Amino acid sequence: MPLTIGDTAPDFRAKTTEGEISFHEWIGDSWAVLFSHPKDFTPVCTTELGYMAKIKPEFDRRNVKIIGLSVDSTADHEGWARDIEETQGAAPNYPIIGDDDFTVSKLYGMLPAEVSGDARSRTPADNQTVRNVFVIGPDKKIKLVMVYPMTTGRNFDEVLRVIDSLQLTAEHKVSTPVNWRPGEDVIIAGSVSNEEARELFGSWEEPKPYIRIVPQPRKEAPAGSAA
Repeated sequence: MPLTIGDTAPDFRAKTTEGEISFHEWIGDSWAVLFSHPKDFTPVCTTELGYMAKIKPEFDRRNVKIIGLSVDSTADHEGWARDIEETQGAAPNYPIIGDDDFTVSKLYGMLPAEVSGDARSRTPADNQTVRNVFVIGPDKKIKLVMVYPMTTGRNFDEVLRVIDSLQLTAEHKVSTPVNWRPGEDVIIAGSVSNEEARELFGSWEEPKPYIRIVPQPRKEAPAGSAA
């Protein structure tokens, strides 16, 4: 069955470019982004890995760890990292999982269970479904799943925006409207009664009884993040 929002992110042990990890232990009390790639030395993924290296401080500031995955060995990843630095101006500064035995890709439903053999004999098209982004909370629950085709580079600025919303709405009883950006008005969660809303927010704008608009509550800095 495919993983969905609210599922516990499967735990695993794996080799990465920064040593062996146990995934849940590696996440710890942080949030995490796991983003996957069908093959090393592919053009779109090369741009994505380089961009993530450049904006890693934005994830750090939000107490979010980032980790990549590609269906090749960590030795191949190391060679790819040099190409990424040369062409994108930044080498990966976060771990990349070596998944040449397909274990994690299959565990996360990105490849069929029957896939086997030598990863080097497979083409990017063979692994084209390994193009997911998973955002995982400190509770190890999946908060977001995004799947991109190989021909379309991912929008990691949007991933940051979603994380801002996820962290805000985990802390306060609000939801964020379409195209919301930090600092803009939010919507009181539908699960909150008017009585509770008055205690929490005082007053609000109400274009319809089910749309109660308030200024964004103050979002506390995540534990472990930079001030």
